[in-house]
Amino acid sequence: MERLQGRHVVVTGGGVGIGEAIARRLAAEGAQLTLVARNLERLSRVAGELNAHAAACDIRDRSQVDEVFGAAAAANGPIHALVANSGIGGPNEGGPDDRFDDLVQTNLAGTYYCVRAARRFLADGPDTRHVVVISSILARIAVSGYTGYSASKAGLLGLVRSLAAELAPQNVQVNAICPGWINTEMAWEGLDGLAKAIGGTRDDAYREAMRQVP
Repeated sequence: MERLQGRHVVVTGGGVGIGEAIARRLAAEGAQLTLVARNLERLSRVAGELNAHAAACDIRDRSQVDEVFGAAAAANGPIHALVANSGIGGPNEGGPDDRFDDLVQTNLAGTYYCVRAARRFLADGPDTRHVVVISSILARIAVSGYTGYSASKAGLLGLVRSLAAELAPQNVQVNAICPGWINTEMAWEGLDGLAKAIGGTRDDAYREAMRQVP
């Protein structure tokens, strides 16, 4: 049974990893999809397989986000749900090449921009509309060297709590998911960065990361 038939769902970061898996499941449930990501080549491949609309967007740029969500609503109708999955990972360290600002701007501010844009184009009630934000287990636990990523993902939990309270009277549910270790390209890139930081191998980094998971 295609229980999402006639529902327009926007998935950010829908071209790879967790976002791609979510998009495929939603398509199987009958949703009309708009997939958003920076890498249009990868995104177009997935969108083509799922008969979805693909839109290139750097979610750090609020004007781009507003434009893409407006175009999505114009093409596919009002939005019934947003899966805010776009993000970047990996470690950071102090110094001239510190990635802290980029991690927070992408993962936290970018997600905020997407939620605000989606809100403007949500379908009318009375049916419940949904926003699902993909955070991380690193919002809950400490991993050495991941200050930017952990701070950005922990910030998402505060954002979700506030948005949930703000939008509940409008029958919009806002929730977060905190995945643990998922075998994705971004996860392995992050472990490679951790391996470099600790002066070990990828296997060493994996063991170190898993050691810190309760």
